[in-house]
Amino acid sequence: MNNTTTSDPTKLADQKRVGMVSLGCPKALVDSERILTRLRADGYAMSPDYAGADVVLVNTCGFLDSAKEESLAAIGEAISENGRVIVTGCMGEDADAIRAAHPQVLAVTGAHQYEQVVAAVHTHAPPSQGPYVDLIPQPDIKLTPRHYSYLKISEGCNHSCSFCIIPDLRGKLASRRIDAVLREAEKLVEAGTKELLVISQDTSAYGVDTRHDPRQWKGREVRAHMTDLARELGQLRTSDDAAPWVRLHYVYPYPHVDQVIPLMAEGLLTPYLDIPFQHAAPSVLKRMKRPANEAKVLERLKGWREICPDIAVRSSFVVGFPGETEDDFKYLIDWLEEAQLDRVGAFRFEPVEGAKANDLPDPVPEEIKEERYARLMEVTERISAAKLSAKVGRSIPVIIDDVGEPDEDGDIGATGRSQADAPEIDGAVYLRDVPEELTAGDIVTVHVEDADAHDLYGVIAD
Repeated sequence: MNNTTTSDPTKLADQKRVGMVSLGCPKALVDSERILTRLRADGYAMSPDYAGADVVLVNTCGFLDSAKEESLAAIGEAISENGRVIVTGCMGEDADAIRAAHPQVLAVTGAHQYEQVVAAVHTHAPPSQGPYVDLIPQPDIKLTPRHYSYLKISEGCNHSCSFCIIPDLRGKLASRRIDAVLREAEKLVEAGTKELLVISQDTSAYGVDTRHDPRQWKGREVRAHMTDLARELGQLRTSDDAAPWVRLHYVYPYPHVDQVIPLMAEGLLTPYLDIPFQHAAPSVLKRMKRPANEAKVLERLKGWREICPDIAVRSSFVVGFPGETEDDFKYLIDWLEEAQLDRVGAFRFEPVEGAKANDLPDPVPEEIKEERYARLMEVTERISAAKLSAKVGRSIPVIIDDVGEPDEDGDIGATGRSQADAPEIDGAVYLRDVPEELTAGDIVTVHVEDADAHDLYGVIAD
């Protein structure tokens, strides 16, 4: 994992080593990458295991109680295996709970508190020497495969959803400068990134807090606005003059989202939108403090598909929200039948400490949550199976994530993703009989031969 080089090799033996356990969402993963990049610049090496680390960082998630339990378990494992642990991330905002469970932790810092966590590492594992001013330039540390990268454009959120505590954990919306975002994207593509995954808490609101702060970029003025950002990212080119895939995540369906659909039709953006609908029944959306415009969204979905027939729309939904009636749930199911979303995730409502939804009346019993969850997944799997079945016989672009070893017959298989599949949250494309020279990050044309409810199967087209 440590790719650091120096003109004085004897320094490497003295380097302090840092281990990292990164939990939670892609936004937290970006935080972990930034922390490790800063620490490497300060003279630290990275350890791939507990045994070789002078200190272990645990970047926690605190969004749900189940995530907090996972974070506490990860902290406990790090203490057991190493003993010298610094905690950061969203659950770090609840330092008392962490210290109550694990009083041995060396320090606790909150979400995206880069300076504080780096200072804690300096305190408890002082570097053997100052920053490596004589280092050969190295790319930033990435915790994702080389061929795809998360591009975080803002932090925090201005919404007040009753089930969410993100604004309490990460603050109000704070957008990055558009030129800084584009420089980072360009640097990632130059370093080999073939797919940029644009992330934030609310991608559609990018730049609202800075009045869209226009900046100069390559001789022209660009705004900190989702449409300007999307258009500029679509102009990037890889070393072989190919356009990288640009995938938009967590896009609230504000009116200006309509403006990015033509960019997808033109091939400048990956035809994919991740939209957090959460529910469809107006009464539930009102209790969630979410916009209730489900009918208009259906009209817009139809319009988007007319402009860009290959667009894939993914979303997530909460079942069993306090006060959700059987009629509300049936409304959601009927809406999903009409919306025909390509990818759907579902969650059973879970109280989050500090969320206003906890105080709402008429909680839904756990057994009803489970029954509704099963019904929703049955419907969405049927829709997914039909959509994927319609791709059988087509040839589609696929990005390769992993190439396997030859089997006993010498055949090599590979796993990739179509443009409708984001890494780790959507489906996959499984390939057989791939050439030996195929590598992760290659984008190939695949002839689809078969499909199930989640994945596609095929061969590289001639």
